[in-house]
Amino acid sequence: MRPVDLAREHGLSTQAIRNYEDAGVLPAAERTVHGYRVYTPLHAQALRAFLALMPGHGHSTATSIMAAVNRGAIEDALRLIDESHGQLLDDRRTLQAVEAALRDLAPVPQERGDTFIGPLARRLGLRPATLRKWENAGLVQPRRDPHTGYRVYSAADVRDARLAHQLRRGGYLLDQIAPLIAQVRSAGGIAPLESTLADWQSRLTTRGRAMLTGAAALNTYLNTTR
Repeated sequence: MRPVDLAREHGLSTQAIRNYEDAGVLPAAERTVHGYRVYTPLHAQALRAFLALMPGHGHSTATSIMAAVNRGAIEDALRLIDESHGQLLDDRRTLQAVEAALRDLAPVPQERGDTFIGPLARRLGLRPATLRKWENAGLVQPRRDPHTGYRVYSAADVRDARLAHQLRRGGYLLDQIAPLIAQVRSAGGIAPLESTLADWQSRLTTRGRAMLTGAAALNTYLNTTR
């Protein structure tokens, strides 16, 4: 097959095919006496495996997996796959923790205006040192007053501090709370996060199914290379 023949099946450019070969996604092609690349059904199967791996593992990891396979480092490829599955499992556990936390939490009051570390600590019944510890752990991110250097907690910071306080009382550790707060922060609050949980679950399911599809295609390619 010519590069264009391999590219046409997947709507790719011939340059993309050459780039994939250079990156190790495809095994090295034979050359004609005039220097033209000649691809075989083995290359077509490698490309199908790579394209099947990408949705579940991402472009970079899929490239590394195929490059490892094509240089004969099968164990390296399997380790990369295991790491992706481990990350997916971590993501699932984070989602479950968020769902459990939202079920168990008392409503967090809507906060308005800025406050400082002393007043906030008193409102929560904490020591200022505890809030500083939470800041170091990434649970709260107060800004600093440019003139005094004092910590200034916005309404969102107070919300995060209240949420962290409730989670700590619920028995969560700081390293468990940090990713939950990050999810709340990125969603813009608890209510928006609640509405995105179903979509989050759907995306994890899609990714898991994609990993199965990629594994099947890679296994077919591995059987072809024996």
